[in-house]
Amino acid sequence: MRRISLLALFCFLFTSVSGQNNTTLLTTAESSHFESTSTYADVMEFITELKNISPHIRLEYIAKSIEGRDVPLMIIGNPLPKNFQELNNDRRIVIYIQANIHGGEIEGKEAVQMLARDILSNSSSDYLKDIVLLICPIFNIDGNEKINTNNRRNQSGPKNGVGDRYNGQNLDLNRDAMKVETPEVYGMITNVLNKWDPAIMLDLHTTNGSYHTEPLTYTWMMNGNTERVLVNYMRDTMMPSLKNSLATKYKTPNVFYGEFKDMREPQKGWDSYAFEPRYIVNYIGLRNRLAILNENYVYADFKTRINGSYNLLKAVLDYAVFNKEEIKKLLVEADKKVIARGLNPTEKDSFAVEFVNNPTPVPETIEIYELEPYKDANGRDRLRPTDKTKTVTVPYYADYFPKRNIKFPFAYIITVKDPEVISLLKTHGIKIEQLSKSKTLDVQSIKTKELKGAQRLNQGHYNNSIKVEYVNETKEFPKGTLVVKTAQPLANVAAYLLEPETDDGLLFWNFWDKYLVTQWGGGYLPYPVSKIINKTDFETEDF
Repeated sequence: MRRISLLALFCFLFTSVSGQNNTTLLTTAESSHFESTSTYADVMEFITELKNISPHIRLEYIAKSIEGRDVPLMIIGNPLPKNFQELNNDRRIVIYIQANIHGGEIEGKEAVQMLARDILSNSSSDYLKDIVLLICPIFNIDGNEKINTNNRRNQSGPKNGVGDRYNGQNLDLNRDAMKVETPEVYGMITNVLNKWDPAIMLDLHTTNGSYHTEPLTYTWMMNGNTERVLVNYMRDTMMPSLKNSLATKYKTPNVFYGEFKDMREPQKGWDSYAFEPRYIVNYIGLRNRLAILNENYVYADFKTRINGSYNLLKAVLDYAVFNKEEIKKLLVEADKKVIARGLNPTEKDSFAVEFVNNPTPVPETIEIYELEPYKDANGRDRLRPTDKTKTVTVPYYADYFPKRNIKFPFAYIITVKDPEVISLLKTHGIKIEQLSKSKTLDVQSIKTKELKGAQRLNQGHYNNSIKVEYVNETKEFPKGTLVVKTAQPLANVAAYLLEPETDDGLLFWNFWDKYLVTQWGGGYLPYPVSKIINKTDFETEDF
């Protein structure tokens, strides 16, 4: 049960962490004076009370966790849509906020509860009129319920403990966006992204790493295969606007998320290192939508971290209300561009399989703590912050561009009907067809030259790396052969999965393992994917 005092229950108004007047409904963090975080039962009771104070909220469930708990999704709006189909001609913008993906990173979970309460307490709010807001307040329920004071001991509060990073399968949900092996991520994709198609997604976390004074950090989707117009919009337009709004309107010191390449020499640069689409924010970018990663500063106290996350959410909603038409148009144009490329790929159309991380056009200014060396209990050299601070302006490495490309195809031919592969492609929303009759096609076949499995398990996998040769040849394919055409909005997701050399595809995550080598001998079997590079006429039917 949440810890709500009798006095609070009889009051009409109170001042929240954010300084706004609200009803008496308190989160666990607020009612415990920021010494505790919400359990699953606390969150569900809080949602029930929100439903009692407002008709503009509905509760759905997007998944059932491994341990049998229903993952909640709050749907908020005025008018409140009965279902996602009602949004086909809706002028509002859809925003999805996801908190507590890691069970120990908990301030986002508290901030979204406060945000929902404050919005629903003001029936005339522009947020209700201009936004359909989807909130999953506790994405990793099974991890959250393992609250223990020994979890994340380097984190500044709450003193009564936090949950565990992993879900009920001992998997990291923020490494599962492409392989989709967890019920939580499966539910997010099938019941939120594929249905509600949010224009903006926010994923709320807590940092580990460098020492600085700013309590709030955040960044944008940045995989190098994301449509460049979307990355540039975030980098050059939306993110600078949020930075200014947070500093001036919300009085929240903030910096774009990263870690120093070298804490001893900060001038070497501030690095946002996670670009692969296994990270949910980057996956959203591949789907031609906008996404923001919120990382709240681990060494700030719990109350300050909640406040920072809350203010970022408000700043994003402010921006979305004011710029919703611009954003919606931008996303429509991105979808059209991806489809047009697939209809008739040209020589210049390519897909990256290796990347380089360049500095953004504008460097980042950070107030950092000066560090001093010391030896830990095992005699190892370490660094720790002093009380002294200084301001540095350094390159921000967060601009991923292709380093090595391969040709982008008109279509992919899949020669084995593996049920796991088919299920995964359908889960992502990728359209699959099949040849309606046998057909001889000019294709680029993929010949395996070298295949290696990693020495160490990663999320339950010995990840593969491969060296291949692309061979142009003419082959006959039988009726029923699977086809994935790239003239579809999710073509970048499809290509990332089906290309053998990507860092997050079917080959990397072992989906093709049983089709790659012979039982005896040292040879390789034909790779189960071929590429039709140029526009080609052939008859297909739905699969």
